[in-house]
Amino acid sequence: MAELQLHDVLVRPLVTEKSVSIEEGENTYSFQVGMQANKHQIKQAVEAFFGVRVLDVRTSRVRGKVKRFGRHHGKRSNWKKAFVKVHEEDHIDLFETSEG
Repeated sequence: MAELQLHDVLVRPLVTEKSVSIEEGENTYSFQVGMQANKHQIKQAVEAFFGVRVLDVRTSRVRGKVKRFGRHHGKRSNWKKAFVKVHEEDHIDLFETSEG
């Protein structure tokens, strides 16, 4: 099996009301990840990209919804999300703000 690249493992961060509340309360961040990525690859990617210590990774597959486009029916793609818990001393700044 071919090794996944960093950009194939972490697709994008998920920013929702639920993910922000989990981030503040439990120091857990959520990401959309590649379907082929496993927990070890997700942990290595987050540690390499953000420079934090990862304690736990939980994954979930999200099934795509069936949608209508006019008179045509279609299905959105399935995707995978990961909840990454980092050490309490570490923090991931998803929205970097520059002061000045």
